[in-house]
Amino acid sequence: MRQHHMHKPDHSHKEKIDYAKMAITLDHNFSMAEFVGPENGLQEKDLENLTPRLEEIDQQIKTWRQEGTIGFFDLPYQEETAKKINKLAKKLKEWCWDLLVLGIGGSALGAKALHQALCHPSHNLFPPARRSYHSRLFVADNIDPDYLYGILDAVELRRTVVNVISKSGSTAETIAQFLFVYSLLKGRLGADKVRDRIVLTTDPEKGMLRHLVQNEGFPSLSVPPNVGGRFSVLAAVGLFPAAMVGVDIEELLEGARFMDQRLRSASISQNLAYRLAACYYLFLSQKARPIQVIMPYAAGLTGIADWFCQLWGESLGKKYALDGSIVHVGPTPVRAVGVTDQHSQLQLYMEGPPDKIITFLEVDKFQHTLAIPRLYPEMEGMHYLGGHSFAELLQAEKKATAFNLIKAGRPNLTLHLPEINPFTLGQLIYLFEVTVVVLGRLLNINPFDQPGVEGGKQTTYGLMGRQGFESQRQEVENAPPVLDKYVL
Repeated sequence: MRQHHMHKPDHSHKEKIDYAKMAITLDHNFSMAEFVGPENGLQEKDLENLTPRLEEIDQQIKTWRQEGTIGFFDLPYQEETAKKINKLAKKLKEWCWDLLVLGIGGSALGAKALHQALCHPSHNLFPPARRSYHSRLFVADNIDPDYLYGILDAVELRRTVVNVISKSGSTAETIAQFLFVYSLLKGRLGADKVRDRIVLTTDPEKGMLRHLVQNEGFPSLSVPPNVGGRFSVLAAVGLFPAAMVGVDIEELLEGARFMDQRLRSASISQNLAYRLAACYYLFLSQKARPIQVIMPYAAGLTGIADWFCQLWGESLGKKYALDGSIVHVGPTPVRAVGVTDQHSQLQLYMEGPPDKIITFLEVDKFQHTLAIPRLYPEMEGMHYLGGHSFAELLQAEKKATAFNLIKAGRPNLTLHLPEINPFTLGQLIYLFEVTVVVLGRLLNINPFDQPGVEGGKQTTYGLMGRQGFESQRQEVENAPPVLDKYVL
């Protein structure tokens, strides 16, 4: 199968790319009343009625940009950061075979998504030469001891760079992993060599990891203070691991810039992010569809769907509105993958509760098509497939799924990617980030905080004996005892 190598980034080819032909498009016909009926679908007037609110949100976004309050808007333009990361990655790859990322949530999902989408599916299985001497990627995004042990057992420690990612510098899971891996490497290599093998990605000025950089000389990269973790994939958090595995991060940022300029120049009615957010908002608020399914018809985009779920869950699941009133709002994101989940979840989507809106990610052109042989002419159940390709079959299955959903009155919409490459992934990531901000403002909540996560963190600190969190430990100890009659 060596003739089926994935496309490698080629910087010399950049000028030949027709960016207009690589633009992502949205088709939401199947979300409209004309296709699924007025009870299930949206009316054009519903979207038009949101225009005044979207104009207000548009003005708010312009204000944030001018004030520099929300930093992810600026990430596509951090070209110097990309150059710095590429320079560091090039130096490290002279000897590094494996990159081990220690991070969780927004510090892990973006790197995993880019690696899965933009590298060969068997990237980590290949020897160095077959990978063009780019690193393998391992992401330790869980503290299950068997899981962590298994990853450490797989890497070549003497040829491993460890990227510790925590914006706050105090994420308990990541710090625990760092302490363990640092001790392990120190025992194998000695203290002096360890420092060159650990790259800390954290706040540029404060936090425990920044303290280690300043006092012990670890190499470091910065997360802008005004960029939240789940919005940080286009910062060093995602770009450094991507560069280490051979992704063209400059093309990734180019795609994000393309999408940013497209959104900023569009009218309210033609703004892709605003239309997407408006559809999601109306299905949630007016059509009682609180479950949002993201379903890529490309296995390589599974990680993007996982990243989407965190972006949606943390940004939109909120107890309080902006005015302080209790709202308990937020769509529930669900990841499905075509065609795999046609055989596991689709029955529920077709005939279960009518509480879902489905977003398909469809790829128009794959790197490989793979022809299906014409065999067994006497067996129509096999022979009809001959002469077609796997790409055709995949696209036919998506079309059939979307069509049968509307026959059942189940609304869905499709985002089309001309192909999967760094440029289109940069567009998609930035589009979803802007969309979730607009949707948050339509829901009248703050899409940038995550107060619901903080309680669990603080209770964990208390249970693990961290100073200053004694009251949280006491609260657990004073809770009503469990009752034996409910333990079976």
